[in-house]
Amino acid sequence: MNYTKEDFGDDFKWGVSTAAYQVEGAHDMDGKGASIWDVFANTPGRTLDNQHANETCDFYHHYAQDIALMSAMNIPNFRFSISWSRILPNGTGTINYKGIEFYNKVINFCLELGIEPWITLYHWDLPYELEKKGGWTNRDIIGWFCDYVAVCMKAFGDRVKHWMVLNEPLVFTGAGHFLGIHAPGKKGLNNFLAATHHAALCQAEGGRVVKDFLPNSKVGSTFSCSYIQPYRQTERDYLAAKRVDALVNRLFIEPLVGKGYPVKDFKLLQRLEQFVKAGDESRLSFDMDFIGVQNYTREIVAYSYYKPFIWARIVPATDRMVDITAMKWEVYPECIYEMLKKFDSYKNIKELIVTENGAAFPDVVVDDKVYDHQRTKYLQQHIKQVLRAKREGINVSGYFVWSFTDNFEWAEGYQPRFGLVHVDFKTQKRIVKSSGKWYGEFVKSRADNSPWSIVNSP
Repeated sequence: MNYTKEDFGDDFKWGVSTAAYQVEGAHDMDGKGASIWDVFANTPGRTLDNQHANETCDFYHHYAQDIALMSAMNIPNFRFSISWSRILPNGTGTINYKGIEFYNKVINFCLELGIEPWITLYHWDLPYELEKKGGWTNRDIIGWFCDYVAVCMKAFGDRVKHWMVLNEPLVFTGAGHFLGIHAPGKKGLNNFLAATHHAALCQAEGGRVVKDFLPNSKVGSTFSCSYIQPYRQTERDYLAAKRVDALVNRLFIEPLVGKGYPVKDFKLLQRLEQFVKAGDESRLSFDMDFIGVQNYTREIVAYSYYKPFIWARIVPATDRMVDITAMKWEVYPECIYEMLKKFDSYKNIKELIVTENGAAFPDVVVDDKVYDHQRTKYLQQHIKQVLRAKREGINVSGYFVWSFTDNFEWAEGYQPRFGLVHVDFKTQKRIVKSSGKWYGEFVKSRADNSPWSIVNSP
């Protein structure tokens, strides 16, 4: 590794990320309502080995331990999400003040230890009571969501400066409303298109609500993205890759920045018109303070006659004889550089922050230690590519590792481990992995001359 933290500048933001459903547990405690993921993961056949996150890392009861561990690792920024149904059990109406109290404790303890809280307002766990009314396919969700954001602003806005409106809208609309492999398990093109348009409106309207309440705050939204390349140098594969890129990388960012949906390169999106109402075009755009880039891999795309709508297929990394992670994703560090370049090419993007990047590898505990050299190498290589982008003038100003602890990885259950900190889900014991120790040393301030130590927490 031929770079240091100082190469990024004093203002560069280093952190870690988590999400409420994946770490909190306490799924029905202290007045919390059910979310779509509570229902989905507790439905047989939906997740690996029918696993769920009813307890998971139990961050609800271990938040102080985890935040103290984060502080011991010198990590100055913590991105986490709020569970909508923990503070509004029915999605709207009556506020659950026990839920407000929990997040106040998390925020206050972060600040007490000098850790900056970054809050994601929606990380996939829609209140189930709203799903009964159609959820993201019901246009009323725009009002429901804005009301929820307003509750968060009133409850936490006096202490939280950084907000992210939606996490990876393409994933929760595509996997949850077209493929049916994520909550709420819906399938079909019309479900996907309706959810897409309403989510695109919510990301902009949510940004406006944040700024109405907190004009001096920093608000953004986060986007999953993959570097897309054609399998062969043929026109069919090139056009297939272009369609996949329009869907995977452009569908939500382009309406946000005022370009509208990328219909020209993916004509199927013309069918969104059935859900568009007068005035929507202007409502789709909003001038975010930053864009969160969430990248893990690249995808190689070939034309396919057998894939309707998109007429393309992903060529699996396992078929291409490349290094892969436990998720069977290719290890291709240049992808994060390419995606930062791509997002930077849009006009009026003020700031880019890598809000997620990381890798799952098989971890083995030996004598209360986890030596995860593959993950450390992955992080080092990708951070180097972030520095490459920064040195070329791209305004990337932060990097957050996914994730702080091992957690419930959605439909894949507990098998993939992304954490810098190993969690024994039976005993709740935490062990900082060698990757976590490396990252902690890397982000440690030069001004801090105190000894750095990690205690494996029971």
